[in-house]
Amino acid sequence: MSETVSTVSVRDSLVLPEVGELVDGAWATPAETLDVVLADPFLGTPVGAAVASSSAAVEAALSAADRVHREGSWAGVPVERRAEILDAVGAALAPEVPRLAALESFATGVPIAQTSIVGMIVPGAFHLAAQMLRDGVLADTVTGEHGNPVEVHRLPLGPALALVPFNAPAPMAAHKIASSLAVGAPTLLKPSEYAPWGTTALARIVADVLDAEGVPAGTFQLLQGGPAVGGQLVNDVRVRAVSFTGGLGGGRAIAAACAANFTALQLELGGNNPLLVMPDADPADAARRAVDLLTTLNGQWCRALGRLVVPTALAEAVRAGVEERLAALVAGDPLDHDTDLGPIIHAVHLSRLRAEIDARLTAAGDAGVLTAPTAVPATGTFLAPTLISGTPSEAALEEVFGPVATMHTYDTLEEAVELANATPFGLEGYVVGTDTEAALDVARRVRAGEVKVNGSTIMSLHLMTPRPAWGLSGMGEEGTVETMRFFTGARVVGVEGGYALHGR
Repeated sequence: MSETVSTVSVRDSLVLPEVGELVDGAWATPAETLDVVLADPFLGTPVGAAVASSSAAVEAALSAADRVHREGSWAGVPVERRAEILDAVGAALAPEVPRLAALESFATGVPIAQTSIVGMIVPGAFHLAAQMLRDGVLADTVTGEHGNPVEVHRLPLGPALALVPFNAPAPMAAHKIASSLAVGAPTLLKPSEYAPWGTTALARIVADVLDAEGVPAGTFQLLQGGPAVGGQLVNDVRVRAVSFTGGLGGGRAIAAACAANFTALQLELGGNNPLLVMPDADPADAARRAVDLLTTLNGQWCRALGRLVVPTALAEAVRAGVEERLAALVAGDPLDHDTDLGPIIHAVHLSRLRAEIDARLTAAGDAGVLTAPTAVPATGTFLAPTLISGTPSEAALEEVFGPVATMHTYDTLEEAVELANATPFGLEGYVVGTDTEAALDVARRVRAGEVKVNGSTIMSLHLMTPRPAWGLSGMGEEGTVETMRFFTGARVVGVEGGYALHGR
């Protein structure tokens, strides 16, 4: 008897979960709707209005988080036991990665081939946080000058708030909440109103495991909404740490609110990231990396290509290679595993991207050359990945946050570094060249928190290294250890072994 092969597509079998809120252990439907129409970005058909938690629900969640913190009912759980619970969450999430990846693809337009890979961060974040706890990331003992032991304990600052954007909400949420829960902080999560489904499904699994493990209600809570809900949360003095990934405007507003209460703040606000092509680079290899950086997550990621910096002598060869690769991309249903490029998340964002392209072309004038050969469907919110040549550097300093980049030429490496460092951002940088040592030498001069030589993936250079944000890209450092410690304050305890200032 031959095996039956299912012909049901991912799209046909996908069921969107009801967007809910979790407040003090109870699930409910958010009471308010927003003036934001959510749509299927592939078909362009409306799905419904975005929802928001009421002010009363937000207040109840804040009160519950504050109660858990003051009582110490989660922070007081022994580290090993917290690690066991986090591992249980990771184990429960692992079989759900395909469903979460499908929900993320539907909401964001990112091809499922990519969300499936990035989705492995979801269970991995909890297992990694558990391992960090067992490795002693929250405690250390040093020896004083006179041989006395001095203990350093890292304790939760208080209720923690995780604010995640629309481009990869579930993986980002997992990283943030695994870190804050690991250190003992009651955690509030608010996803983007544009992509609530994957995070809602993630939150239900997390909440079910915590409940089954006897974790107190209010330890983990989920709220929905837009800037009003976020504003109420970040302005509340009971929130003691905010981790935000998103746009520059939102980051500035959050920073101002946190300053008033001296709330700990971690910001990643994007970048206008350069790919610097060395004079000895293989043009085909440079083009491949440029296209990878331009199209990963449909170009909607903070570490995407913003500025392609190439030697004048290689410019046409690299541009031709980019054009060839873009023309070969398959644009279509993000829930199809054969799709290379999906649609932009929302029509509002698509309009903004088109305006950015027009502005850069206008600045280029007669020198402008637009490369956008990918064939995209006429339905939905598709945008062909676009490389613009001829735009002056000073007219291309801001982040676009889409599959749009500008190409700039140079004659000397000094010019190249100057072009790479010309933007006010400093998140990620890339250098490609045949002579690795020469490329590394240039990479050390690129002003960014992380600089990859001959690399163009979405993953960090090393799991245990920080990913800092320089300039307008934000403040603070993300990473496995850095994010965990961000949610804590240090308490140093020991017997003083020094001498008195006076001899009596």
